[in-house]
Amino acid sequence: MNKVQLFLAFAFAGMIFVSCKEKNKSNDIIAPKPVKEVQTGPASMEVIKQDREVDWVGSQYRIEIVRTPDKELALTKDEAGKKYYDNHITVKILRKDGSQFFGRTFTKADFVSYLDESTRRDGALLGIVLDKAEENQLRFAASVGSPDVLSDQYIPMLLTITRMGAVSIVKDNRLDAGAPEEEDEGV
Repeated sequence: MNKVQLFLAFAFAGMIFVSCKEKNKSNDIIAPKPVKEVQTGPASMEVIKQDREVDWVGSQYRIEIVRTPDKELALTKDEAGKKYYDNHITVKILRKDGSQFFGRTFTKADFVSYLDESTRRDGALLGIVLDKAEENQLRFAASVGSPDVLSDQYIPMLLTITRMGAVSIVKDNRLDAGAPEEEDEGV
C-alpha cells in the first residue's frame, strides 16, 4: 500500500510541475480577414446639430440647426454614382424665455431655382450655418452639392430671416467671405 501511495504522490507532484511550467507563447496574431463592406442601400450623411447664442435686435436668441437624412425625399448621388438619402435641415430661433420666434424645415426644393440641372438631380442639401446677425436680419450660409464628404462640389447660398420672420434665399456670388455681396443676376 505504501508503494501505491508513493506512486500517487510522485504522479501528483509531476502534474503540478508540468502545469506550472511556462508554456511557449507564439508571437503570431490571428485576426479575422477584413470583409469589404458592400453597400446594400443608400448611404446617409451624418446627423449634425448646432446650437448657438446670438445678440440680435436688442435681445438674446438661441439658434438651433439640425441636419437629418430624410428617407421620404428623392435619393441623390455623388460623382461616383453612390446613392444617398437627401437631407432636411430644421432651423429654430428661440427667444431668451425659450419661446419659439421662428421654426422651419428646409429641403433642397427650397433652393432649386438657383441650382443647375445636375445639382437639382444629384445634389443634396449639405448645410445651413449662421453667418452673422445684422440689424434687422439673421444671415445664414447654406449649400447644396455632392453628398460625398470628401467632395468640394457645392453651390453656396445666402438665406436671410428678417425680424418679422420673412425668409429670402439668393445665390451667394461672393468669391470669399470678406468680399462685398453682389446682387443676384437671376442666372
